[in-house]
Amino acid sequence: MYFWRIGVLLWELRQFFNMCFIKKIINLLIVSTILFASFSCANRQKQALFEKKSTANNSPKKELTPPNYQIKPGDLLQVKNLQNRNLIVNESFTKEKEASNNNHEQTYLVEQDSTIGLPILGRVKVGGLTRRDAANQVQSLYRKELKDPIIELKIINLKVTLLGEVKNQGIYNLLKDHTSLIEIIGEAGGLTDKASSNNLKIIRGGMQNPQIINLDLTDISTLSDSRTLLENNDIIYIAQNKRAIRSEKLQSMSAILQPVIALLNTALLIYTITR
Repeated sequence: MYFWRIGVLLWELRQFFNMCFIKKIINLLIVSTILFASFSCANRQKQALFEKKSTANNSPKKELTPPNYQIKPGDLLQVKNLQNRNLIVNESFTKEKEASNNNHEQTYLVEQDSTIGLPILGRVKVGGLTRRDAANQVQSLYRKELKDPIIELKIINLKVTLLGEVKNQGIYNLLKDHTSLIEIIGEAGGLTDKASSNNLKIIRGGMQNPQIINLDLTDISTLSDSRTLLENNDIIYIAQNKRAIRSEKLQSMSAILQPVIALLNTALLIYTITR
């Protein structure tokens, strides 16, 4: 009987120490999870742009003023007379617009012979011209037919693709001659908290001959870099910063640990009730 009581006491001591060990493991896991969560929350940071005075770029800059885009067959143009928008709009388009009650503007496709068909004027060659030169040419032709026309011409099919850590990814139109990278990022709502402002890439040159331009938005000299003037079909990618990458890894670890902690808590509760 005496030895039996000693045996029971030793078994209870063993169970007690086992329970303490389990508690220590659970506490350690809980503390680790809290630390992971705290570290993740601390990863929010403000974007510090244009803080550096200068930096060396890893590829040569282009000339200060890059050539303007030249109109090509297949381009889609908008031509308006700002004095009277209805004077150079096809009658059939006006009727269709009124019937469908839409606000779309009439467009003109540049044919393979580099011409567009305009009301009153007929076929006008615009291929090979810049947007401004084409607008001036159309305006001078309309001046012979209309009183003091003011012609606005836009190339509406030019676009860039914006990907990565911006608030609104997507495809953005280049409606004016010199659209800068900063303007497009602003139009997209700016960078996210996870963006690496010194690790931005522009992929330029199309699928056949792609070139990667690396840019650093923390460097003030980037503003004067003509490579930031966007071209048709540019792909812009803003990478994640290192803190965001570490944070995602920690969150993944936390997601794995949470069910383990819940399971151990359940086991400890059952043990405490049944002992």
